[in-house]
Amino acid sequence: MSTQTALPVNRDAIIAFSKSKQEPAWMTDLRAEALDLAAQLELPALEKTRIDRWNLQSFGSYKAAPAIQSVDELPESVKSLLTEENGGHPENLIVQRNSGVVYHSVSEELSKMGVIFTSLEQALQDHGDLVKSYFLSVVKKDENRLTALHTALWSGGVFLYVPKNVEVKVPVQALFLAEDAEASFSPHVLIVAESHSSVTYVDNYASVGNLNNLVQNGIVEVVVKPGATVQFASIHSLNESVTDLTFRRANIENDGTIQWIIGEMNDGNVVSDTTSILKGNGSSSDAKVICVGTGEQKLNITTRAIHFGKNSPSDMITRAVMRDEATAIVNGITKIEKGATGANGQQTERVLMLSPKARGDANPILLIDEDDVKAGHAASVGQVNPDQLYYLMSRGISKEDALRLIIYGFLAPVVAEVPLEKVQQQLQLTVERKLGQ
Repeated sequence: MSTQTALPVNRDAIIAFSKSKQEPAWMTDLRAEALDLAAQLELPALEKTRIDRWNLQSFGSYKAAPAIQSVDELPESVKSLLTEENGGHPENLIVQRNSGVVYHSVSEELSKMGVIFTSLEQALQDHGDLVKSYFLSVVKKDENRLTALHTALWSGGVFLYVPKNVEVKVPVQALFLAEDAEASFSPHVLIVAESHSSVTYVDNYASVGNLNNLVQNGIVEVVVKPGATVQFASIHSLNESVTDLTFRRANIENDGTIQWIIGEMNDGNVVSDTTSILKGNGSSSDAKVICVGTGEQKLNITTRAIHFGKNSPSDMITRAVMRDEATAIVNGITKIEKGATGANGQQTERVLMLSPKARGDANPILLIDEDDVKAGHAASVGQVNPDQLYYLMSRGISKEDALRLIIYGFLAPVVAEVPLEKVQQQLQLTVERKLGQ
């Protein structure tokens, strides 16, 4: 049992909150059970990261922000995060401000196809049985104290359901904005793609002002049914006053595909865990992760593929750039279970350090319990090559521009393969902001 049992809220408050939201009884009971569990569970054990020393007490309380009629009412600093398709005349967009959703727009075309794209809170009211079938089916409430606390405290969030054989050709988008240091900020994203459907989901996390060590404790669950394809793109740009803890999981059935595109561009401490569970035969996963650390940031970035299905390929590419006194632990884990014959797990982790005090560890891990498989890894950690810098400067390029070109060249293998042009551009702009270029 954990010795640190102080929790950010009591059981009666959780039950009262759930009832005030008119949630079904099963959700109220689940929240209360999870809070009881949180007092007993440990924090996740992370490679070379003492998360128990972090300030993880400020979870806030539920505060509903007033609804907005247009994205023009959002701060200028976050409006630019919306894609052009959603700028001015938003369609297929959800905006969460602090604890709750304040803007929701879905096109008539998607509604006619039977696609459900709404806040998770609203989905509980309108599609309770459907939500109950999938909520916490991929991430378990008893994994660790953080997942239990999330189960008890989550608010807002997104529910995206794509019916069988439906192809959603236009990306759907969500924006999660934290502005109030006393407001809880723990969205839950639940995506279900029925068999032979396809969808692209893009979200952004942003913050404004000093939020006094607010903890973003988020969970993403993706259910990929047979033959379905889900592209999931997420860029986190929370400021230094927010600690970002995010657990992403996808369960992929026969011949299903998940594509992760993750940009960890926060200014505060980060724990990011992105996992693909390849349950079905022929299921596949592709994960591309970029992170940039500055100041005294501490980042623990894990990308994981767990193979159960036969002939299941996975590929993971992570690039991290560390500046100032930032530190990064970058873990790539490929686990091939007994019976997953024909599985092929590949991974690459590379860390580039821009200053003598920056630190980075790349940890490739292969756990293989089957003989008839392929698996490979590559990892590197190093400073900027002075010969490359000298060569570029000898061609009349300034040191600042030469360094920028080297960084872009380092990140290019990931950015260039991102299938969404708008996400590519946004990653590029966010990298420039973080590195002051």
